[in-house]
Order: sequence, then C-alpha cells, then structure tokens
Amino acid sequence: MNPSKFFTLLFVLFLSTAGFAQKSFTRQDTLRGSITPERGWWDLQHYNLSVSIDTAARSITGSNVITYKVVSAATEFQIDLQAPMEITEVKQGDRVLTVRHEGDAHFVTLVDDQPVGSIQKLTVWFAGIPVVARRPPWDGGFTWNKDESGKPFIATSNQGIGASIWWPCKDHPADEPDNGVTMNFTVPKDLTAVGNGRLIKVKKGKGTRTFTWQVTNPINSYGVNLNVGDYVRFEEKYDGEKGKLDMIYYVLSYNLEKAKTHFKDARRTMEALEYWFGSYPFYEDSYKLVEVPYLGMEHQSSVTYGNGYELGYRGRDLSLTGWGLKWDYIIIHESGHEWFANNITYKDAADMWIHESFTTYSEGLFVDYHYGKEAGAAYVRGMRYGIGNEEPMIGPYGVNGRGADLYNKGSNVLHTLRQWVNDDTKWREILRGLNETFYHQTVTTADVENYISAQSGLDLTSFFNQYLRDPRVPVLEYFTYEGNLLYRWTNCIEGFDMPVRISVGDESFTITPTSRWNFRDQEKIAVEDPAMLKVDPNYYIYPVYITGAK
Repeated sequence: MNPSKFFTLLFVLFLSTAGFAQKSFTRQDTLRGSITPERGWWDLQHYNLSVSIDTAARSITGSNVITYKVVSAATEFQIDLQAPMEITEVKQGDRVLTVRHEGDAHFVTLVDDQPVGSIQKLTVWFAGIPVVARRPPWDGGFTWNKDESGKPFIATSNQGIGASIWWPCKDHPADEPDNGVTMNFTVPKDLTAVGNGRLIKVKKGKGTRTFTWQVTNPINSYGVNLNVGDYVRFEEKYDGEKGKLDMIYYVLSYNLEKAKTHFKDARRTMEALEYWFGSYPFYEDSYKLVEVPYLGMEHQSSVTYGNGYELGYRGRDLSLTGWGLKWDYIIIHESGHEWFANNITYKDAADMWIHESFTTYSEGLFVDYHYGKEAGAAYVRGMRYGIGNEEPMIGPYGVNGRGADLYNKGSNVLHTLRQWVNDDTKWREILRGLNETFYHQTVTTADVENYISAQSGLDLTSFFNQYLRDPRVPVLEYFTYEGNLLYRWTNCIEGFDMPVRISVGDESFTITPTSRWNFRDQEKIAVEDPAMLKVDPNYYIYPVYITGAK
C-alpha cells in the first residue's frame, strides 16, 4: 500500500473507532426528555402567552393559558419552567392549585374532574430574571444588547436547552399545539416586539405598547420567539406554489436600505426550496426575516438573522469551494428549517439529524438550483472537512440528548443517498413527498427511513444503520488481480451493501461491494492501469487502493 494512503487510512480508522465518554443522565434529563405520565394524558391545543419585558431590570413577568384535550384519566399535570424563572401561581377556573416542584419540572395537582375527550384550560403565572444566553443560538436564554443608537436590542433563542428557559410550557417536541399560539408582548412604547406568525393588533398602555402575534399552525415550543428593537418593516409578495406569500422583514431602522438589497436572498431561497421541498409550509402565518443581536435561528415563520449583512457564514465559505460566498448562509440555512424542523419536527431530540442534516443539505440544493448540479455537489463535498466521525448521528432517546455530526456529515449522507437513488426526478419527489406526507407533523427516524425506502424502492436498512447508528465511514478497498478489479467494504457494519459508481477511462460501471472480495463475480471489470480507475467522489466513503496485493 502507498505509505501516504496507509497513514491516511490509519488516521481515518482512528477517528472512526475512537471511544467517547458517555454522558451520565439524571432524572432531570428524563423529566425533560421523555413523555412522562404527567405529560402523556393531555394533548396540547393552544398557548396564549403574555410577557411583559422590563428592559432596565432585564426581567420578565407573564402568564400562559394552556388549552388542552384530555386523552386519559390523570390527577397531575407537568409544566416545565427552568430556574431561575419561577411559577408564581397556577389556576384552573377560579381555583388556585397546588404545585409540587422537582427541579425544572413542576407538577400541578388537579382538583376539577378531567373527563376524557374534554377541552380544558390551565393558567400559569410566572416571573423572574431569565438566563442570559452566553453563546446564542447554541445555548439558551435572552440576549440583552443595545443597538448603535443605544436603544435596547433583545432576543430569545433556546433550541437546545428548551423554551422553558423563559416561559412555562410542555417542553417536549412530540406534542405541538394543534391550533397554534397567541403571543402578547408588552415593551416600552418606543420599541417594537416581533413574534411568530402575523401581527394581529397593537395596544397602547401607560408608557408601553403590547404587540399581539398569532400563529394558526402547529409550532414546536423552541420555535416560539420574542424579538425587541427599534425595528422598521418592509415587505414583498412572493408568487409561490400556494399563491401569494407575504414575505415581511423587520430590521433595525439604520439598516433599512442595506437590508432591502441583501435580503433578496430570501426570495431566492423560497424559489429554490419550494422547487426541491414543496410549498412553503406556513403561508397562513407568512414568512418573516427578523434582525437580531446574535447569529440567527429557525424560529417558525419568524426566521432570525444576525449575519452582519455579509455573504457566506460571517464572511467565510464553510465549503472552501467559493460557492458559499455567493449567498448569505444564515438566510438560506435558517429558512431551510421551515421545511425540516418546523414543518417536519422530530419527536425526540435524539433524532435531531432530521432537522440539521436535511437543512444543511438544502444549502447544496440551493446552489444546485441557482448555479448547477456540479456546483451543488462540490459545495456538499467541500463540507466534509468539518466531520468528526466519533459518535453516531442518532443520540440517546428519552433524555433530551442528541447525536453528533448532524450538519456536514448529515448533508453528505443525504447526497450519497441521492447517488444510490440515481434518479433526480425521483429524488426530488421523495424530498417533496416527505414534506407532504408529514405536513405539520412530528416524526421519528423510522418514519423517515421507511418513507424513503418505500418511495425509492430500495432496501436501505444497512445504509441507515451504517450512517445514522455507527460513527465509522465505510472504506472501499480495491486492487487489481490478473488485470481484473477486486473490491470489498471494510470499516463498516455487517451486511453493508451500498452500490458505488466507478469509471475506468471512458467507461462507467456500478459495483456492489460486500465484506468479501468479489472473486466469484460473473462479470469482471478489466483494469489495465489502476491510475485510470476513479471512484465517484459524491459518495461519502473512503476509497483505498491497495498496492502490491497478490
């Protein structure tokens, strides 16, 4: 074997099989990450959330009216709210109810009968100084900034740690409010509060204004957001697959002219992703892009933006190919989440790859649509340098845990699957079909696996087991023997059987390696000069040519 390839392979195998410290989970992790008995008996219908913001004290007070449907008998109701925020009172009707506190989970003792099938309401009052996000959006909480004019510039972001970092809710992704959420945000009168959905009314108070926002569609709890600033608004109509879509932009007043030019990428994103994924899932609630004092996040129908009006990711091309500097990463990536995260939402954080892998892949599809198929493929391949291959992509279930390599690896896994399907019309139908079949639903990995397998007509069991549940990257070993090509899979699970396209000179072939050398294959591929053999680079695998084999 060539020495440089040998050491490369050793390094690859080291990364692929390196051990990692297993996190020890606590009861709090289980209370947060599982459908406890106190969560399982009620089905969330609607939130009516009211929050008043004291910008000087950096504190909030408010209430949340939770409307739910009773699906089975129970006597305790779990509410999630994380310290240092506090629940100050809970009522059902006129009754003040007793609350048992266990860390960040709070158990309300119910007094009234809860007939199965009935619709009930519970009101939770809360107050406190919410956690400040240290590195938003990757950790959770409030960001309290000032804009260039010295005015408050405030936002929430809480994907990982959860919405309960600042407001009381059923903080588990498996249950979304069927009828959406109403948000009433009270701020000083010279500021504007922007939430999800559509602005219904603005009510003036004594030195304040209350902005009421309405989401009519189901929404994941972490996607509910609050943004406060000296905003100005502009908008446009997009002629999309379901008719006219309101595209509305909230930016700081001094960035208005800059945003009018730069935010054209939002329209380009909508065009590309409606082509690949199907119609934007929230026409009723509009599409908004909202400037915030951090990088940005995928809040449903209220995508937040803080990329500094630069192309790429803060001015850098994450793919190292040049294609990533032709568009604004945050606009494209976070808007892509409207399909994968907000339309299709995981039921357990362990399946977060569904959100991040498809959305990172949407970046390559955006490039594919606007700049051509090879450009899109080059962009995806260029992301491989950022992959660790030390942990599986699927995380531990029931504890609000997540896997690894959800972004760059996940994108390349889907790009590899596109090669196996080998029919771009069918591949597009699969991506669009996912969003139609699971429209406004929560899903599991099994749901996604089964759908793609059924629609592609392929047995993808070993493919998904390899790439989602095993950290290793398959190695395609090959050499020539008496002028013929021999090959096999190594560094993979038993039974991995993905076919791969290769070329020898001007001829193309599809081979189907197994864990055994293909000595008995009826059809031999003649290879006079091994240098003429090329493995299609669009597969996320490690090809290794073995020299000197006998």
